[in-house]
Amino acid sequence: MKTVFFDVDTQLDFLFPAGALYAPGAEEIAPALGALTSFAAKSDIQILSTLDSHLENDPEFRSWTPHCVIGTQGQQKYSKTLLERSSSAQTNFEKNTINFFANERLHSLLDQLHADHFVVYGLVTEYCVRATVLGLLERKARVDLVTDAIKSFSVAEGCATLEEVRLRGGRLVTVSDVLNSAYERNHVLP
Repeated sequence: MKTVFFDVDTQLDFLFPAGALYAPGAEEIAPALGALTSFAAKSDIQILSTLDSHLENDPEFRSWTPHCVIGTQGQQKYSKTLLERSSSAQTNFEKNTINFFANERLHSLLDQLHADHFVVYGLVTEYCVRATVLGLLERKARVDLVTDAIKSFSVAEGCATLEEVRLRGGRLVTVSDVLNSAYERNHVLP
């Protein structure tokens, strides 16, 4: 079973209090995000990372506070979730919508990777993380959502998302579960 880590929007505008669209308490998961990235790198596990990326006049800003504007500090990834540019172990995808599965390039890459197990974490639980998990489940993948490496805008909506993921066949795990699993060179043992 081939495993890929899916790092969703671990960017400064969502992660830290000075961010334009900060998820309350998100800075508390920063060590977990770094630990997952480090574990994946040491275990030779591919990381797919999404980067919310908007133009200054993005239509999305009619519904949301302007955030992750291309070229701003807030659009940058949290440094502990970013491997060296020369590393082929991380693929970064820019996106400007909540549902990243609208991007055909992603489908093509997922097909090339032949992965059937994804470990998902990042921001924000009830929006981009939810869309990522549901998109992977629709592809019939095994999905582990790392509950202590995500944050929501609304506790109630975050809890509802976790229940939805569970009911649709996703597994809820912790960072400790992931770090203590029998992962081996891009494979997880059943």
